[in-house]
Amino acid sequence: MQFDIDSRIIALIGKPLGQSFAARMQNAAYNAAGFNMAYCYCEADEHLKEIFDGVRYITTFRGCAVTKPNKVEAMKYVDEIDPLCEKMGSTNTVVKTPEGKLKAYNTDGYGALRSLKEEGCPIKDQVVFSFGAGGTGRSVCFEIANAGAKKIYISSRSELCEELAKEINGYFPGVCEAIRASEEEKIGKALGETDVILNLSGLGMRGKEEYTCMDKKYFKPNHVCFDATYNPVETRFLKEAKEAGVAKTINGIDMSLYQGARQIEIWAGVKEAPVERMRQELQTILAEKVAGK
Repeated sequence: MQFDIDSRIIALIGKPLGQSFAARMQNAAYNAAGFNMAYCYCEADEHLKEIFDGVRYITTFRGCAVTKPNKVEAMKYVDEIDPLCEKMGSTNTVVKTPEGKLKAYNTDGYGALRSLKEEGCPIKDQVVFSFGAGGTGRSVCFEIANAGAKKIYISSRSELCEELAKEINGYFPGVCEAIRASEEEKIGKALGETDVILNLSGLGMRGKEEYTCMDKKYFKPNHVCFDATYNPVETRFLKEAKEAGVAKTINGIDMSLYQGARQIEIWAGVKEAPVERMRQELQTILAEKVAGK
């Protein structure tokens, strides 16, 4: 794009950002749609108030994307919050309104939910098991509760699962139950009742390929298995699920795609982002990674 006085910048704020594909995917979309916008990386994990003041007062900024470790902290520095984002307590998308205020949204859960639905897995009245209660687990589990899940089991190694389950139950009474990762018997029993298994723990991602979130002996033929990771394309969790003959395996490519598309719709104020151009760019990036480029 040719930068001019009317160009607007979106900054991704987090640290580290070396693994992120977001800028290429987002900028491909802006170019395809003819938006006078650019997406850039800004590594930062402190001085967030000053950074958000910059986004607020520098005309060139249209908003920002927020990633680890800033998704919760960033909520302190916005003026308005989308209702579901407020329940989640974390944000990945901030837009500057025409009035100059910063409004927070969270599109992570939306991306996961849309990915599941388009793979023929509606969440309403389903029993869901989430491995992971961190930032991604928080947004996805809130979105799934909001979509009408019958039951959500949340597991983590620490007290995060209890804290998240309590928060979600405050808005959706009785839908969540926490199980610590050390409680294997309880996990096995819960998985026997489960329709959809979510790996939101990060185990199996690039650099942790040898790890998985669960013992393969618990896979059942009816399970739909979803992994938020897309690099590698098939984690150990998904590979073992496929080998066990589960009903369906889904990686995180479309979650990344749809959450990014929803961000563009918020920042640019449009009804639909150029999803297919974004998909094409993301697939190109992944092919390059596999080829070692």
